[in-house]
Amino acid sequence: MNRRDFIKTAAAVATLSMLPNKLKAETDKEEKMKILVLTGSPRKNGNSNTLTDNFIKGARESGHHVERFDAAFAEVHPCIGCNKCGMNGPCVFKDDFEFVRQYIVNADVVVFATPMYYFGISAQLKTVIDRFYAINGQIHRPKKAVLLMTYANTALSQAEPIKSHYQTLIDYLGWKDAGQIIASGVWPVGAVNQTEYPKQAYELGKNIAK
Repeated sequence: MNRRDFIKTAAAVATLSMLPNKLKAETDKEEKMKILVLTGSPRKNGNSNTLTDNFIKGARESGHHVERFDAAFAEVHPCIGCNKCGMNGPCVFKDDFEFVRQYIVNADVVVFATPMYYFGISAQLKTVIDRFYAINGQIHRPKKAVLLMTYANTALSQAEPIKSHYQTLIDYLGWKDAGQIIASGVWPVGAVNQTEYPKQAYELGKNIAK
């Protein structure tokens, strides 16, 4: 074997030996997701926050990177429709929404967690969603979305307005629904702990990459 053929053969062997590690690295990269969780409950130990805690626990156990934004304990000014941002620029308000802006663009998964307040998403979470307007041009990219929702009554029809809003929102953004936990019949703090919903939220977080 001449020197040129030897170099070619050695290079080919080296490349093949690197493939398993390369494939493993690519697989690990695919499995580790960036997740942004947006909550809307002003009750720190409320039922929707319990679902959130369990979802995050499952996701982190699977190695995903999770950032959480509790809208009810942040300062987020409502959108005033001034259009200074041009749907893709700086907002006139410099507040805690900057945290959302920092993580949502590159997030692989966005989770919306809310109690039902008067048949709709909580005002605290809706305020954050309204501010998506300023980053509209940056978040129209493929992502997964999750809905974690709790409400006191048990009529399935009463959950439809929030589910419809959620679906319409992600359809507009080009995101794909990755799961919904709709916990009915939970009202007092801690009521959800007597149900299977926390376990379902945990399993959803655990398997979000599948």
